[in-house]
Amino acid sequence: MFRFQENDRMEIRLSCGFGCGKSGSPRTDCPSEVQRKESQGEEMKYILQVFTGSWNQANVQPEEIIRTIEETASLIPVEKVIIGWNTDPSVYRKTGQFLHESGIRMLLWLPVFAEIGEIAGQDEALDLFGKNVPSPAGTGAENFRFGCISSRNNTRLVMDVFEKFFSGCGFDGVFLDRIRSQSFVSGIPGVLSCGCERCRKAFLERGSDLDQVRRRYEESGDAFFDAETFPMNGEFILRDPLAQRFFDVKEELIADAVNEIVCDFRNRGMTVGLDLFAPVVSRFVGQKYSKIAKNADFIKPMLYRRTEAPAGIGYEYSLFRKCLPGAKGWRNQLPGDRAFLNTQLEAIRSAPCPGYPGIEINYDEQLVRTDADYLKESLDAIRAYGFEGAALCWDIMRAPPSHIQSIRDMG
Repeated sequence: MFRFQENDRMEIRLSCGFGCGKSGSPRTDCPSEVQRKESQGEEMKYILQVFTGSWNQANVQPEEIIRTIEETASLIPVEKVIIGWNTDPSVYRKTGQFLHESGIRMLLWLPVFAEIGEIAGQDEALDLFGKNVPSPAGTGAENFRFGCISSRNNTRLVMDVFEKFFSGCGFDGVFLDRIRSQSFVSGIPGVLSCGCERCRKAFLERGSDLDQVRRRYEESGDAFFDAETFPMNGEFILRDPLAQRFFDVKEELIADAVNEIVCDFRNRGMTVGLDLFAPVVSRFVGQKYSKIAKNADFIKPMLYRRTEAPAGIGYEYSLFRKCLPGAKGWRNQLPGDRAFLNTQLEAIRSAPCPGYPGIEINYDEQLVRTDADYLKESLDAIRAYGFEGAALCWDIMRAPPSHIQSIRDMG
């Protein structure tokens, strides 16, 4: 989504009573959403997203939200609404009453490793050179300033913020966003993070010495990122084992933190969804589906092929190539056609929980130029791969009515 002291080592306690397991073993059951169903020939179910504004800047009234959702639900079947993250409780209480009367579940859109520092004392991320990870310019209501991935304080903040601002608003679940490190939107330092003292210890305990990693990058330059293999499912293997281990450990630390948060919410009987980069670019930011999603109820991979902003597939990959033009073993650019989309859907099908592929429904002349043909191509592919539903992203309030009508006309 985009609009232009104690020892903090992570000690995971994953025992949530819903099959999560003491050591974070994959879920084998889910009270509300048990298994992915083959849905060819069935009516698609949709998740809508509503951005209510940043923490302290509301940009929409509940009456507008209710009217838009009501109009949308009259055309297509709406299963869930992800909404957040402004802290005005009246928005959610009024909207939630309407949604529950309509049989629609309401999930709080809750950022984890970024944005939350605006209202809580987050431990910020450092790059491997000891500097704060910069935020990209021109991000409007969102600052994309990321925190440390191994900080116990940062993990606890998520539940603290929920309790303080949202616990009495009637949410059926949460949708965790920003569950990653920074991407190439902040250059190479964004990806080579976090390098704070907590993370140095956490990485070292898992076999990655960040001082050695930093020196190797300084010696090798672009060659640090040379790939042995780069399949479209994103499971790349770097030629340098030191570099590869860095990315492996980053994925482990992020997954451990996210799984702990997931189980905390599931212990409350709440549904938990995860916002993930598309598989082909997810490992750059520390998201390995098999690790991070093993205790979630569902994932929403951002299959944004038209987005020229953070999380856009082509946008993120082009920044990687711009930052590291000399790195070998990679494609110069990614295709954006139906065949490429199929590779992403195939990868998502192997995730340990149900997937609702996310496609852009809103339109912006500069950032996201969607149209009916694009929506049809995306939804046809999602149906063909047997997903029971899709997420219409990233703000239904900015979706052209013609887009919703075109989805209805697809049947």
